[in-house]
Amino acid sequence: MNAMIEKLKQFSAAEEFLAYFNIPWDETVVNVNRLHILKRFYQYLHQERHLSTKTADELFIVYHDALKRAYHDFVRSDAATEKVFKVFQDAEAKSFSLEKLKSTLPGTSQGLVNE
Repeated sequence: MNAMIEKLKQFSAAEEFLAYFNIPWDETVVNVNRLHILKRFYQYLHQERHLSTKTADELFIVYHDALKRAYHDFVRSDAATEKVFKVFQDAEAKSFSLEKLKSTLPGTSQGLVNE
């Protein structure tokens, strides 16, 4: 197996990946989005074709670019907008307004409770 991939398997923090690929980062962005960044990184790599045919140098570039892209997704956006994890995807499908919730309460003809 590729030495770079073996090295990456040892990492457990987003900062380790960013440092390895020499990608500058803002600690505030990483603190809030570390899991989202790594998940998006994995998603970008999963989209890549023919990784097994690439040389070590080519693989490094592909991984570097995928991580840089993933990180920058969260520099200019946020977790709720990017919806990397299922919980955010499900939340959008199940969203409702406070007014809609109030209308389901027993009470007046509009469904609102008299205060």
